[in-house]
Amino acid sequence: MGLNIEEKKAVVAGMRELFLNSQAIVAAEYSGLTVSQMTKLRKDARDLGLTVRVTKNSLAKLAITGTEHECLSENLVGPLILILSKEDPGAGARLVKEFAKENEQLVTKAIAFGGESRPGSDLELLASMPTLDEARAKLLSVLNAPATSLLRLLKEPSSVLVRVLVAKSQKSE
Repeated sequence: MGLNIEEKKAVVAGMRELFLNSQAIVAAEYSGLTVSQMTKLRKDARDLGLTVRVTKNSLAKLAITGTEHECLSENLVGPLILILSKEDPGAGARLVKEFAKENEQLVTKAIAFGGESRPGSDLELLASMPTLDEARAKLLSVLNAPATSLLRLLKEPSSVLVRVLVAKSQKSE
């Protein structure tokens, strides 16, 4: 039995809230996955803080209208699972990439990120993005590098002098 109009409005409102609060969306075709495989995918997504939704495409198109991810609406065709990343934009892509290695039935159709829709073949691009902690670590290493180089440069002449004096004293003995 289908949903009545009030239930559809509630689904659209809930999906709209998810779309507004997400940084990236991965739309993948899931035909052929077993219930246990889908359960594992949902559990893995939950562990990573991701949201997984399977809904009618017509309702998803209504919900996505007017959001940053509206560009994805033309790709909402066929049986799709939507994986939404709230905090880490690459988390959903990494999940789908790892899950698809073992389950070939999960095929990425499209990705929405930064107001731009990309084909499913660009999944690797989003999956290779560093996490927030990794990006912070890289930034700190870049900021720390000049100070480290300066310290080495300042320390080197005294080290050379000490080595010369040690060599001179060993030679005289």
